[in-house]
Amino acid sequence: MARIIESYADVIVMRHPLEGSVKIAADYCHCPVVNAGDGGHQHPTQTLTDLFTMQHLRGRIDGLHIGLCGDLRFGRTVHSLLGALQHYDVRITCIAPGSLQLPDRYRPPDREVAVCDRLEDVLADLDVLYVTRIQRERFPDAGEYEAVKGVYVIDAALLERSKPEMLVMHPLPRVDEIAYNVDPDRRAAYFGQAAYGVPVRMA
Repeated sequence: MARIIESYADVIVMRHPLEGSVKIAADYCHCPVVNAGDGGHQHPTQTLTDLFTMQHLRGRIDGLHIGLCGDLRFGRTVHSLLGALQHYDVRITCIAPGSLQLPDRYRPPDREVAVCDRLEDVLADLDVLYVTRIQRERFPDAGEYEAVKGVYVIDAALLERSKPEMLVMHPLPRVDEIAYNVDPDRRAAYFGQAAYGVPVRMA
């Protein structure tokens, strides 16, 4: 497939549900292959957009306290972002129930990562709250999904406990983890984040 497509195009941007699929495609063709998401593994183009959003809206990435909240077990955007954040001087807190916590293979080898299951315990100290949806399609067992769906809901009342300059980011789409009453809040960065994805991916 990759060898046929490369005869039609100068670059292949590939999104696929199986982990490692983009690497296999890249091994079989000669044109550049860009990973736009492979299963629960990585999502580098989203990571570039996320880094740009933080840099653009906060003026820096170094020194920020970043909270990753939601599905950290299956969330490829979080896995990819953590790899990039190793190059910055940031504090990272993983906020998820035990069954959705970050797998050891994605933990930065030279960086301490704090872990908690209650967003309220760390919200006031965060500079960035990066929220991910709990992905029904990643769960091998429907009962396991039902047990954790809706565990975190960020709404306007909860945001009152955060810094006024904190960014609420989300790779989208959302399900019910960010209430619509957050959308007008100046901390809501996710629509701008999506828009920045256009020039970042073009670049």
